[in-house]
Amino acid sequence: MLTMITTCRLNEVDPKAWLADVLARIADLPTSHLHELLPWEWKLLGQAGKPAGQQAA
Repeated sequence: MLTMITTCRLNEVDPKAWLADVLARIADLPTSHLHELLPWEWKLLGQAGKPAGQQAA
């Protein structure tokens, strides 16, 4: 658990938000898309969904 939290922090991802989202989505996600739940991928997908101007620099 510490490794996951530290990985989130190193990638500037909120560990609580990431874990909540991962737990909510993992059961319905195809195996071929599990890489999307990695913190650095999750962050990119989250930024892509935000309107321009709200993305973190």
